[in-house]
Amino acid sequence: MSKIRVAVAGASGYMGAELLRLLHVHPQITLTGVTSDRLAGERLDHAYPHLRGLSDLAFHDLDAHWLSDVADVVFLALPHLESQRTVPMLRAAGVKVVDLSADYRLKNADDYVEWYKAAHLDPDGLAHAVYGLPELHRKSITGASLVASPGCYPVGAILATAPLVKGGLARLDGIVIDGKSGVSGAGAQGRKVDPMYLYTEANENVQAYGIGFHRHTAEMEQELSLLAGEPVRVCFTPHLVPLNRGLFTTASVPLATKLATTDLVKVYREFYAGEPFVRVLDEGQRPATRAVVGSNYCDVAVVTDTRTGRAVCVSAIDNLGKGGSANGIQNLNVMQGWHERTGLDAPPVYP
Repeated sequence: MSKIRVAVAGASGYMGAELLRLLHVHPQITLTGVTSDRLAGERLDHAYPHLRGLSDLAFHDLDAHWLSDVADVVFLALPHLESQRTVPMLRAAGVKVVDLSADYRLKNADDYVEWYKAAHLDPDGLAHAVYGLPELHRKSITGASLVASPGCYPVGAILATAPLVKGGLARLDGIVIDGKSGVSGAGAQGRKVDPMYLYTEANENVQAYGIGFHRHTAEMEQELSLLAGEPVRVCFTPHLVPLNRGLFTTASVPLATKLATTDLVKVYREFYAGEPFVRVLDEGQRPATRAVVGSNYCDVAVVTDTRTGRAVCVSAIDNLGKGGSANGIQNLNVMQGWHERTGLDAPPVYP
């Protein structure tokens, strides 16, 4: 089988860097281009010393025509609002796209205006894009030409709660979601210079942000509503924690009926049966970010709080892995009809 040519646009951020690391070991692709307006002309291994000896590519400025010449598939790790300027030209040239920004995740253009405060520039692309969470949309991703990989917080929240919502076991009013992300998640597309991410601000500190109106809320509600077959609203609060990478989600879901923890674990095991990257933990086990770092795994646990009639749903992912770049590669594998674990077989890094 001949390899396909892959390029990464916006490769100077943490998400782009993780994509490059993973793509270098993917047996079915050849990395043929990387872009960064800020680093244009600089060698890839100069910007990322951990890639020394693996590539002689240099960064090119962002140019859709050049990308369509050098690649069959392009990963976009661009800032939000930028992908929609590039995608139409790539699609017109017959190039497949996996977009890691938020530009194509929301199916309703009005929702995009509400949450991103800007009109969408590519409504046709928005209509054709597939939400890139294989556990929910595998059939649609297969053969798709434009896949919108989810945000990191929605991945953790949706995978933690989907079995209850889809199974009609959750009351849809009063779902509360708490997310905690490492610093590389809060500024994944670009290595931001913001006081919030400075060592002296982030170290030994926990900060809530986007309180009451975080953009990832829209993705959670969109996907959970599709699962429920009716509108779902969630109360979501994200937090920045002093980790390089890792994302931990706790969701409190009111139950529609009395169920023991044993019953809930069975529901989750049945829902995720055969999923290569979701690990439903045994009763009494607890997810931890350290157990998934550097991987595409999502570890999930669920416990009944009998006193309040709620399920406490907990998940752990690597924000740059299942919450970003590795999930994007899983999407590529599905799009191409390859085994989903291709290029993603390495176990998590420990310690």
